[in-house]
Amino acid sequence: MPRAGLDVDAVTRAAAELIDEQGLPALTMTALAERVGVRPPSLYKHVSGGLPELGHRVATLAAQELAALFRDARSAQGGEPSLADVAAAFRRYVSDHPGRYAAATAAEPKGDDDPLAHALSDSLDALGGVLDRYGLPRTEHVHAIRMLRSILHGFAVLDAAHGFRIDVDVEASVAWSLELMDAGLRVARPSR
Repeated sequence: MPRAGLDVDAVTRAAAELIDEQGLPALTMTALAERVGVRPPSLYKHVSGGLPELGHRVATLAAQELAALFRDARSAQGGEPSLADVAAAFRRYVSDHPGRYAAATAAEPKGDDDPLAHALSDSLDALGGVLDRYGLPRTEHVHAIRMLRSILHGFAVLDAAHGFRIDVDVEASVAWSLELMDAGLRVARPSR
């Protein structure tokens, strides 16, 4: 019989916390069972697909959290945050949740009806909403989203890995990059 209060969502959250603390390779059914206070075979009552299913669920959770983060950044600024607002929130998320972010970047949706596919699409749509203020044609929106995502991902991952070893403030580099992107997007705006 499953432990009271333990369900697939609780197991997923426990797995997300474990990998945020110890890294993606630390996720084993034994380590997770110890964390939630059950024996390893009991976890399969909640996650019948074992570690692959669990990793997929954590990736979905992370994509859902990122979508909410991007939407919240938009609503907190009256619907139009600056690129810096979104970058700060994103980098904080990656710093606070490195394991689940790693799971999200490594996971592949299993089809169009996969919850991960919906969560990833939702997070990209929410991030794309940040770019609406630039008035780009829809055909160029995907390029701008990819550029912003690449900048955000690069700074967050390199910073988390202590990859910036030059004695220059990383925050200044982030601000410089985003100001340059903002200026470029303003120039790319079609004439009205």
